[in-house]
Amino acid sequence: MFATTLQGFTLGLAMIIPIGAQNAFVLSRGIHRNHHLLTATLCCLCDLVLIGIGVFGGANLLAASPIGLALLTWGGVLFLGWFGLRSLRSAWQGQGGALADSPQIMGVKSVLAMTLGVTLLNPHVYLDTLMLLGSFGSQFAEDLRPAFAAGAMLASLVWFYSLAFGAAALSPWLARGKVQQAIDMVVGIIMLGLAAKLAIGALLAS
Repeated sequence: MFATTLQGFTLGLAMIIPIGAQNAFVLSRGIHRNHHLLTATLCCLCDLVLIGIGVFGGANLLAASPIGLALLTWGGVLFLGWFGLRSLRSAWQGQGGALADSPQIMGVKSVLAMTLGVTLLNPHVYLDTLMLLGSFGSQFAEDLRPAFAAGAMLASLVWFYSLAFGAAALSPWLARGKVQQAIDMVVGIIMLGLAAKLAIGALLAS
C-alpha cells in the first residue's frame, strides 16, 4: 500500500509542478503575502475533489461531453488571455502603475474569484486530475485506489503550500520593482501561451 501511495504522490507532483496558471497565481499571491494561504488552500481543495472524482470512476465524465469540454476550453482561453494581458500591463507600468489596477493587490473576493478561475476554467486541470490521474488510479484494485488517491492529494497539499510559504518567505527579494516586473512579464507570457495552446488545440480538434 505504501508503494501505491508513493506512486500517487510521485505522479501527482509530476502533474502539478510544471508551471501553469495555478502555480503562477499562487506564486504571485505569495510574493505579495496577499491571501496566499487562502489561495493555496482553495487550489488544494479543488484538486482534492477532482482527484477523488477521477480515481473513483469519474474519468469518463469529461471524455463523454465534447460540448462541455469545448465550452470549458474557450472559457479558459478568454480567462487566461485576459489575465495574461493584465500581467503584461502591470509589467509595462512597473512602479508607475496604479496599485489598485495591478494584479498585486486583491481583496478576498477577488482572490477567491481569480483562484477559482485559474483552476476551474483551465481545462488542463481536468485533464491532469480527472483524466490522467483518474485513468491511472482506476487501474488499481479497488482496495488500493484510496492509497493512490491519498498520495496524489498529498502531492497537491505539499506543493501548493510549499509554493505559497516559499514565495512569502522570499517576498522581500521577489517583490523588488525590477524582479516583480520580470515575474509579471513571465506570468503574462505563460498565461498567453497557455491560452494560445488551448485555442490551437480546440481549433485542430474541431
